[in-house]
Amino acid sequence: MKNFLVKTIANAAALAVAVWLLDKITLTGDSTGKKAGTLIVVALIFGLVNFLVKPIVKVLTFPLFLLTLGLITLVVNALMLLLTSWVCGKLDLSFHVEGFWTAVLGGLIISVVSWALNLVLPDED
Repeated sequence: MKNFLVKTIANAAALAVAVWLLDKITLTGDSTGKKAGTLIVVALIFGLVNFLVKPIVKVLTFPLFLLTLGLITLVVNALMLLLTSWVCGKLDLSFHVEGFWTAVLGGLIISVVSWALNLVLPDED
């Protein structure tokens, strides 16, 4: 349970950095508290998408991973971010990613920040 909480906090922080750095990734809300709550829900959705969908996509695109020496990971991460944005739109959450290239850059930022935070934050393992 602690590991899940740590990963969710790291995802929320990484998403916040991406929202802060990129104009085309938006998170709107009336107050800071609502924005923080929305960010936590978005982080949960992003974690769920990465847990359920990403492994299937990786298996289906395995030849491309070999062919591109892993660079297709940027595209897969962008697709997971776009899928999260779509799900948030369906759930009427105020998180939106505008465009594929924004998602590629956002996915890169989120990956780097999450990696760095997971090094710093405590973990059960």
